[in-house]
Amino acid sequence: MTIAVYPVTDPVAEHAEGPVWSSRWGGLRWVDMLAGDLLALDADGTVRRRHVGAVAAVTRPRVNGGFLVAAEREILLADSDELDAPLRSLGEAWTDPSIRMNEGGCDPAGRFYIGTMGYDAGAGRGSLYRVEPGGELREVLPEVTVSNGFDFSPDGGLAYYADTATGRVDVFDHDSEGRLTGRRPFAVVDPERGAPDGLTVDAEGGVWVALWEGSAVHRYTPDGRLDAVVPLPVRKVTAVAFGGAGLDRLYITTSALGTDRAEQPDAGAVFAADPGVTGRPVQPSTL
Repeated sequence: MTIAVYPVTDPVAEHAEGPVWSSRWGGLRWVDMLAGDLLALDADGTVRRRHVGAVAAVTRPRVNGGFLVAAEREILLADSDELDAPLRSLGEAWTDPSIRMNEGGCDPAGRFYIGTMGYDAGAGRGSLYRVEPGGELREVLPEVTVSNGFDFSPDGGLAYYADTATGRVDVFDHDSEGRLTGRRPFAVVDPERGAPDGLTVDAEGGVWVALWEGSAVHRYTPDGRLDAVVPLPVRKVTAVAFGGAGLDRLYITTSALGTDRAEQPDAGAVFAADPGVTGRPVQPSTL
């Protein structure tokens, strides 16, 4: 099945990533990652922007109000849902300036995970961490290259994860204590069709995967079978999230990094599709 897309913003970002829909925010937020900016889409189509640091990798709502932002080497917390709310740092997580935060998300209990990578995308230089309540990072998956998409099955028993350099989406067993075990391949992407980037899981357990350099989003059934393709008019497709009042709209972020905008004028825009399935509410963080 092929699903059509339409733009919902102009090409407002150099490297758009991490779309998140929250009813508390009144809509969609995402990041212009390497510009260090957090963006919000208002109901009238206006895009607002707030600078947070050298990098803005991920944002998520917090359980008790406010939101978090994973920055270059630190987690920033806001106590209000307002885009311009004051931010405080949980402290620098490491000192190596060649490593940065990249992508992450929350498990069903609200534990926040953040992945890292080298600025040079060097093999094995990244990790996947769980952020403990005090802000310290506990490594749960070492020696990854580009730690990317991370989400859970509707029952919480499975975790899906993409290290982009592997060309695969892997699946883990996940338990109530937050343990990730039994890593195994879930879906392999032909290199000619791109590489797996951000991902999200719908209410039926289907896994939607953005394809970097692939001009598309793929949906895989819970048994790993490709059953839907969303073609896009730009090559670098970065991440996906369900949103809208009914969680029935798929938002898709894209990148203009290294792209000729004359050739791909919409690179850096946010697109949307109406795929005929619904997503699940974003899991807020307990941080």
